[in-house]
Amino acid sequence: MTSIRDRQEGFEKKFALDEESKFKAMARRNKLLGLWAADKLGKTGADADTYAKEVVHADFEEAGDNDVLRKVRADFDAAGVALSDADIRGKMNELIATAVEQIRTT
Repeated sequence: MTSIRDRQEGFEKKFALDEESKFKAMARRNKLLGLWAADKLGKTGADADTYAKEVVHADFEEAGDNDVLRKVRADFDAAGVALSDADIRGKMNELIATAVEQIRTT
């Protein structure tokens, strides 16, 4: 009976680690996206860092990526940055791979 309980605890620990890794990767991706978007918006230095944090915080509005896309889209529209939703989503997909790699090597 102990071995079954040990296996169950092992699976639970692995699941928790996997979820933590996913959370970190998404937060890192959103920060990288925020820095990319800040550059497109003409923000630099502390303004770019602040904007990146706003993008990270936007992800807590709802499950999924739509809240992040909506934030960046609205800011691009307000600033007259001509990039499509597909362009933004493409950058999000590109940056998740970068974020995973950065977390793996950290």
